[in-house]
Amino acid sequence: MRYWLMKSEPDDCSIDDLAAMPQQTVAWHGVRNYQARNFMRDSMRPGDLAFFYHSSCPRPGIAGIAQVASLAYPDASQFDPASRFFDPKSVPEQPRWLNVDMRFERKLELIPLLELRRHAELAKMRLLQPASRLSITPVAPEEWQFILATLARDA
Repeated sequence: MRYWLMKSEPDDCSIDDLAAMPQQTVAWHGVRNYQARNFMRDSMRPGDLAFFYHSSCPRPGIAGIAQVASLAYPDASQFDPASRFFDPKSVPEQPRWLNVDMRFERKLELIPLLELRRHAELAKMRLLQPASRLSITPVAPEEWQFILATLARDA
């Protein structure tokens, strides 16, 4: 099993939105970075766990845990001219962009970014590196365990 951190703007999809969905799954669409896409395509597998991270909001931080529920498959939004994620250079025969389905696991009390930065045990965490902007990053098993054992509280 691998561990991930996946960023979502809460105005687009929050942990509460995911928890309220009928099957509690969501297609993690709209990723338009090749490295993040490659993580989904090459490394993510059903059963992997991810911290659900609220980004681009007044209080960014880890808001819950989700599970990868599918292998990567073509992101339909790339073909939709009405979508803000439309990519005119992508064609169904050779899609550029992929997504995975994510399933709700549990909601946590928000673990703010500033709290994550306070712990030397997380100093190498990719989220905390200068200029880290990726929407999907791997989380080392020791980082995952530290966060769960030390910082995580069920909401």
